[in-house]
Amino acid sequence: QLQASGGGLVQAGGSLRLSCAASGLTFSSYVMAWFRQAPGKEREFVAGISWSGGSTYYTDSVKGRFTISRDNAKNTVYLQMNSLKPEDTAVYYCSPRRAVSYSRYDYVYWGQGTQVTVSS
Repeated sequence: QLQASGGGLVQAGGSLRLSCAASGLTFSSYVMAWFRQAPGKEREFVAGISWSGGSTYYTDSVKGRFTISRDNAKNTVYLQMNSLKPEDTAVYYCSPRRAVSYSRYDYVYWGQGTQVTVSS
């Protein structure tokens, strides 16, 4: 089970911190990824983090603004989002996988997502 939280309405330039609590899996054995899906658009990769946290991956549009991290003791992955833009508006999802992939088709398990809305 994947429970994402932390979304909300924020003005452009603001910040949010998303959390995703995982259960039912050996969390520390999985890469964790954040994806997002805006209305009428494909679900896209945002960020990923290796099982140890030693490697992180970002899509170009969020580099320098978003930071992914994880706490294996709490089975939780985070996404710190700064300098938010209206184009960041989407439902954000987390998903586990054995190895990182930028393609949503390679991920099987999804939670319910959390809505992020950035006003201009």
